[in-house]
Amino acid sequence: MSLPTTVEATRQLLAEGGYVADTSLATSVHLALAMGRPLFLEGEPGTGKTEIAKVLAERLGRRLVRLQCYDGLDLAAAAYEWDHARQLMEIRLAETAGVTDRDRLSADLYDRRFLIERPLLSALTGTPAVLLIDELDRADEPFEAFLLEILADFQITIPELGTIRAETPPIVIITSNRTREVHDAIRRRCLYHWVDYPDAVRERAILRLRAPGVPEVLSAQVVAFVQKLRAGDYFKLPGVAETIDWAQALAALEAKELEPGLVDDTLGALMKYQDDIARLRGEETAKLVAEAKVAATRML
Repeated sequence: MSLPTTVEATRQLLAEGGYVADTSLATSVHLALAMGRPLFLEGEPGTGKTEIAKVLAERLGRRLVRLQCYDGLDLAAAAYEWDHARQLMEIRLAETAGVTDRDRLSADLYDRRFLIERPLLSALTGTPAVLLIDELDRADEPFEAFLLEILADFQITIPELGTIRAETPPIVIITSNRTREVHDAIRRRCLYHWVDYPDAVRERAILRLRAPGVPEVLSAQVVAFVQKLRAGDYFKLPGVAETIDWAQALAALEAKELEPGLVDDTLGALMKYQDDIARLRGEETAKLVAEAKVAATRML
């Protein structure tokens, strides 16, 4: 599928994949596609950063190549490594065949057929891809240096083999939850967008798309409750995914509207830390439910 040609077409493409984007985010995605630049998405966990890459891959008919970052991630796991077992077998076969030319044998050992492609290299070869470098802030800071050549030139230089360049550059989405600062060298090579929690109007639109079976009154009250909850001082605020899960859980219990007891019983679908749940239960829940019902009437 061809790339969208306008910001509105980009927003429509995301909406067709179940992603509700505001104008600012749709503009950033559109510019990244139009300019062929990586897009660096930063924001709190659960705000929908990863989902953008998934939707783009689905709607544009591209492979999704995901590199999930973690502490200790290295080049062998992220980009490529040599298949040493096959190389050793090749050496033994050559010895059996009487091959004694070391230079020829060395050249044969570092052929593409012995190269194991990991996500970064895989995204540069084969059919067009969306490369998702997810939660870059979880990787060690020195790992970022491996990405610079890919982000700038869509290529990887392998000392034993040479430079492998993408025939069709991948669409690159990088996400970060900002558990640490990502280096300026990465940021300079990307377009940047901060993905915030959605406002009430957008979150209701998201619920309509992702949880269509939730009654309108309940949906409005859920959104109003979560919006007020995010203004509080909790260890982990609920993201959009948690809002969807909670709304679906309430609908599964055949709830028509929020009630303090029901909210207390289902907080595990919304909050993920016991300290937050314990602080919220009881009087605070009753207070937020009452406020949410008032706010929801203005949405309907």
